Amino acid sequence: MDLFAGISVSDYATATAWYEQLLGAPPAFLPNDIEAVWELAEHRYLYIEVVPEHAGHAQHTLFVADFDATLAAIADRGLEPTTRETYENGVRHATFFDPDGNEISYGGAPLD
Repeated sequence: MDLFAGISVSDYATATAWYEQLLGAPPAFLPNDIEAVWELAEHRYLYIEVVPEHAGHAQHTLFVADFDATLAAIADRGLEPTTRETYENGVRHATFFDPDGNEISYGGAPLD
């Protein structure tokens, strides 16, 4: 099974630059002039598409193996999460917002 998680954006150039900064790589492929696709893991993709009337409503969480290293790498690229929290069960969560207000979060397992 392949997963394509879509995010509507209003400006292609602005969104592409921001997601390159967040994800640490250029898109894996560009299907057309209004979409950019990043492969996050085998058969798991995050893509942006210019659909201004829907921009700002996405909510995606990426659960990563090394939460601290992932957030440190993102910080090295110049982005900081808007919020960071630890739930009662120890799961860690950090939220970023793209220029349109779409929510992209990272989750991590509890610390040992």
